Amino acid sequence: MNTSNLRLGIDLGGTKIELLALDGQGTELLRRRVATPQGDYRATLDAVAALVACAEAELGARGTVGIGTPGTLSRATGRLKNSNSTCLNGQPILEDLQERLGRPVRIANDADCFALSEATDGAAAGLGTVFGVILGTGVGGGLVVHGRLVQGPNGITGEWGHNPLPWATAEELPGPPCYCGKRGCIETFLSGPALARDHAEHTGLLLEGAEIVARADAGDSACEATLRRYEGRLARALAQLINILDPDAIVLGGGLSNCTRLYRRVPTQWGRYVFSDRVDSRLLPPRYGDSSGVRGAAWLWR
Repeated sequence: MNTSNLRLGIDLGGTKIELLALDGQGTELLRRRVATPQGDYRATLDAVAALVACAEAELGARGTVGIGTPGTLSRATGRLKNSNSTCLNGQPILEDLQERLGRPVRIANDADCFALSEATDGAAAGLGTVFGVILGTGVGGGLVVHGRLVQGPNGITGEWGHNPLPWATAEELPGPPCYCGKRGCIETFLSGPALARDHAEHTGLLLEGAEIVARADAGDSACEATLRRYEGRLARALAQLINILDPDAIVLGGGLSNCTRLYRRVPTQWGRYVFSDRVDSRLLPPRYGDSSGVRGAAWLWR
C-alpha cells in the first residue's frame, strides 16, 4: 500500500459523513462512513475528527484533508452558508476543523468537488474546460479549467440553477416559485422533484424520476411526454452554458444522471440554441457516480 502523498477526502452530507483515502495516483486506499449527527454542530466536528484519526491510524500516515459539503463559505464572514445541514450555517467550520485536525483544511461545495473529480481522473480527464452538473434534489454545478477548480470572488461559480430557464415558452412563464425567492429558476424545472411535479401537473400521478424513466422505457406515453419536456428544457439550459463557457465537456451528476437517454437526446437538441455552426462540446455520464464528490474533496489538495 502506497501512502505517500496521502489525500483524505470527506463528503459532509446531511445524512452521512464519508471519508475516502487516495494515494498520489488516485488509487483508493480506504473508505469509511458514519451517520451525520443531526442538528449538532460540535458532534459533527467530532465525527469528522474521529474519521480522520482512525483512517490515519489504520494507514500509518498523515494526509491532507479536503471537505465537500452543500453550501459554501461566505466571502464576507468566512462562515458556512446555504447548507441543507442547517446546524452548519453561520458556523466557522473551516477554522474549527483546522484547529481540531491540527493542519490546513480545504472546503468546497459538493458540486465543485464533483466537477473536480470528473475533470481530474474521471469522465473528462485531460480536457481543458469541464463543467460538472448536479441534477438531483437541487441543481448545481462546478467549473474546472485546465485542472484547476474555479471559485470566484462571491463563491458562487457554477450556480447555474438559479438563473431563469432560457427561451421559456408562454406555458412555462412565469415559472414555479423557487426557495431562493425568484420564479422560474432552472432548478424549478430540472431538479428531481421538479421532474416529478411536472409529471403530476400533466397527469395527476405523482411518480419519482426513476419510475418515470422506467415507465417511459416500457412504452408509457405520458411518461415519454414528460421526459421529452425535460430533455428540451435541459438542452436549452445547457446551450446557455455552452454559449457562455464553451466547455470541452459537460458531465452530469446527481440522480438524474442515471437516465442514459439524456446523453443521446439532449445533444441533438441544443444545437438550435448554441451560437455556432456546430457544437463540439460533449455531454458525458460520470465515471465515479456517487463517489465523485468525496474523490473531488480529496483532490482539493492535488
